[in-house]
Amino acid sequence: MKEFKLDTNPKIGTGFITPELYFDTLSEKVIQRLPQKESKVISIFRNKKHIVLLVAAVFIVALLVPIFFTNISKTTELDDNTIENYLSYQSNITQYDIINLLDDEDIDHLKETVAVDVDEVEIDLYSGEN
Repeated sequence: MKEFKLDTNPKIGTGFITPELYFDTLSEKVIQRLPQKESKVISIFRNKKHIVLLVAAVFIVALLVPIFFTNISKTTELDDNTIENYLSYQSNITQYDIINLLDDEDIDHLKETVAVDVDEVEIDLYSGEN
């Protein structure tokens, strides 16, 4: 076998040669080959504006529905059980404070609505039972 040294033997070329000034004129040649007529640009959202508005309206309605129903469900009047529970569980209000706040009309109304049998009240008082 024959010895081969890279430093002494001539190297083989690739076989590809570019003409002189090829890359200097390449962009001009490509531009000349392109069609001169410009293509029409079509917007994606041109025909779909009503869809965007519809989505925005649905989004706003979805946000306002819970707010609307929470405002309707709030009542300003309290029922009797709520007031009774509030008064019974508040430690700073005594029965004497409530009695002092009642006027004659309230007492008359209580007499009409609460049916108390006088005989039973006297019997319980005399028997010593609470």
